[in-house]
Amino acid sequence: MNYHHVIEAAGLVSLGLVLYSYLVRWFETGPPALRVWRPAATGLAFAAVAVVLMISRIHVTGDRFVDARAVPIALVALVEGVRAGALAAGVAAAYRVWLGGDGAMAGVLGIVSTAAAAVVVRAWARRDGGVGLRHSLTLSVAVWLISAASFLLLGSAGTAMLSPVWLPLLVLHVVGIGLVARLFTEVVAARATETARREAAQLRAVTALAHATAHEINNPLMAVIGGLGLVARSIPAGTDEALWIANTRQGAEQIRDIVARMNQITTLQEIPRRGALPPMLDIRRSSTAS
Repeated sequence: MNYHHVIEAAGLVSLGLVLYSYLVRWFETGPPALRVWRPAATGLAFAAVAVVLMISRIHVTGDRFVDARAVPIALVALVEGVRAGALAAGVAAAYRVWLGGDGAMAGVLGIVSTAAAAVVVRAWARRDGGVGLRHSLTLSVAVWLISAASFLLLGSAGTAMLSPVWLPLLVLHVVGIGLVARLFTEVVAARATETARREAAQLRAVTALAHATAHEINNPLMAVIGGLGLVARSIPAGTDEALWIANTRQGAEQIRDIVARMNQITTLQEIPRRGALPPMLDIRRSSTAS
């Protein structure tokens, strides 16, 4: 086996990991409206890595080569889910069809089956509370079996091609998927922890400000509501003045309800930008009173 090619493939997968960490950070800290595009961005990124790995094959012996195309496809489907995995597999399969040859159909089936296996293992891992080593190692063996089956689909010629490369393929998938998947999941876990810490700090800051503001508003507001009640007693019912006082008191009581909600904020829900108005806190949806 040409270990220079192995190092090159490892470098490409590492580059994918670095790119993935930046994409995750960008989408987590960017505008919420852009987060819907995260599967597309990660899927295309890993599709590009898969295509480059198909071009940069690993020389095993004689005229025998293998490539690590299945590694990025399995990783992105395992970590990011169906949409990202399907996009990565679709682009890689299209490139394999474009290359042509007798093994094109077997190659496409291998790519699609790899993404499907990763999605199944992802569902299993989510039931277990997250991707662990047993999940990633199981996926790596499953992908190796899929790759071996894609060779066998070619009949005796495929069997002859598989014979000298089955062990390098196994090592490639166990290391590339079984172990590297742990790095990818740690990136996601670290970003999730950082996001949760940042959101908790934002909530503390907002609730502290809301409580202080509510306290400052509440004291004079109670005096206003009480004064309006006293004034209303001295004004004959049915007059314009009585109607004005009643409307004013109703508005003051609405302010009192808003102040009460400010003291019950437990989460941060925003009202989207509307015209020239910037995004702002939705007090009704953010309070337990809602």
